[in-house]
Amino acid sequence: MLRRLRLNKNIDQQTLAARAGISVRALRNLESGQGSSVNTLLRVLRTLGRESWLQTIAPVPTINPLTLTRAAKPRLRASQKRKPQNKD
Repeated sequence: MLRRLRLNKNIDQQTLAARAGISVRALRNLESGQGSSVNTLLRVLRTLGRESWLQTIAPVPTINPLTLTRAAKPRLRASQKRKPQNKD
């Protein structure tokens, strides 16, 4: 997808890598899916003007876990009878 975007903008790999401040090899790895760092991805997305793509990665939470714990009923436990202690 990044490669297609780069080609649609008519930018070669060397130019994009230079603008993003990364190596051409890092850009090739990113475009081919052979592994890259998050930093490299962020730099390329910023350079291509696509930071908005990052908003689609993590959806906005609709459930607040703290509200669930406050509204939960306390857990009932079976208690065992205590054995009397021997006092000698």
